[in-house]
Amino acid sequence: MIPGGRLRIGLFYGVLVPALMVAALIAVGIGSTPLSWQTILRVCAIKMLPQQWLAAIGFDFSDISATDQLVVWIIRIPRVLVAAVVGAGLGTAGAIMQGLFRNPLAEPGLMGIGPGAALGGVLAFVTGWGAKSVLPVPMLAMAGAMAALILVYAMSTRGGVTPMSTLLLAGVATGSFVSAFTSLLLTLNVANWQVAQEVLFWMMGGLDSRTWTHFWLCAPFVGVGLCSGLYSARDLDLLMQGEETAASLGVDVESAKRGLAVTVAILTGASVAVAGMVGFVGLLVPHAVRLLLGPSHRVVLPASAMGGALFLIVCDLAARTIHPPVEIRLGVITALCGGPFFLLLLLRHYREASL
Repeated sequence: MIPGGRLRIGLFYGVLVPALMVAALIAVGIGSTPLSWQTILRVCAIKMLPQQWLAAIGFDFSDISATDQLVVWIIRIPRVLVAAVVGAGLGTAGAIMQGLFRNPLAEPGLMGIGPGAALGGVLAFVTGWGAKSVLPVPMLAMAGAMAALILVYAMSTRGGVTPMSTLLLAGVATGSFVSAFTSLLLTLNVANWQVAQEVLFWMMGGLDSRTWTHFWLCAPFVGVGLCSGLYSARDLDLLMQGEETAASLGVDVESAKRGLAVTVAILTGASVAVAGMVGFVGLLVPHAVRLLLGPSHRVVLPASAMGGALFLIVCDLAARTIHPPVEIRLGVITALCGGPFFLLLLLRHYREASL
């Protein structure tokens, strides 16, 4: 990498990492019970370090109340961490999709994965399984994402070859069909107001009442997806040059596309499973990262993960604080941020196409 590129990456992380830490600290501190950053750090120390160590260094935690510990460690930190993990997952998935389709307008929902995950979550609500435990909703959402991907690949693959244009069309068709079936389930259950409200709020996205269970359900899958994407970064770079070029340079094109599609399904399914339908993160963040750092996916993927984490933490904070005590749905906030950006992208590509 050229020295200028290293400097640009260094400056990017030099700004992003402190911003991410500050945003997380502010998000934990702001709420119906405001907390100072000293209290937050002390609660974290109490929960993460053995008391013998704290006593040995003279750490005084007698003034930290049980309420402070409950608010910080049980209520707010899990929510902020889930926002960070979901943002990282969607940002990484969007970066992979844009590289795979060689289009900055691509995002994780194009292959029907997001609608498939939404259908799985809605099934958990309407069958009543979601009311019995926190596990059925995320597990069925992830199963729905994988099922949608399998269906899309089955429709678009002939003779072991999957043209990207056919994959895109099959994904759009599958997404439309699955979304229609989801709407049908919502319509049939509209008389049960509690179930209908749960389904509607979940489809609009949100992180209210998220716990450590949700974090541990999502984080391992996002970690695996990010590692898988980084492992395939070279293949993704070559696929952006065209499938024939990639094949001539030793890439097993069809195998690489299948692996990348499964990675996107894992990332998207895990994210939708715990946050509901949150749009535009996978479109906005990777495109901004490419403009700043260039096209190399070894750089773009981790930067998109961190950028997505920061973006969603800030959006979730806005959702909680813009109109208290009512919480605006997270998907509404991300759409309000991403919608104008999407229109700008369309105008830019229109101008480029007309030149």
